[in-house]
Amino acid sequence: MPMAADEIERLIREGLPDAEVTIRDLAGDGDHYAAHVVSPAFAGKSRVQQHKLVYEALGTRMGGELHALQLTTQAPTS
Repeated sequence: MPMAADEIERLIREGLPDAEVTIRDLAGDGDHYAAHVVSPAFAGKSRVQQHKLVYEALGTRMGGELHALQLTTQAPTS
C-alpha cells in the first residue's frame, strides 16, 4: 500500500522537529515522491550524513511502504 505525502512529512518532522519539509508526488501514483528537507541538524554534515538522518526518521518504511524518494537536503542559509 502506498504511503501518503502527509505521512512522509509527519515522520520526517518527528525525526527532525526543526525541519522545513516539502513533499511532491512525482508520478501522481502516491508511490514516487520528492522530498526537500532543510534543517539546522544538517549543519557541518556531509550530504550522505544528512540523507541518513532523513532515512532514520522514515525508519523501516523506506523500501517498503515508501517505494521511491528523491531526496534533497540542506542546512539553512543565514
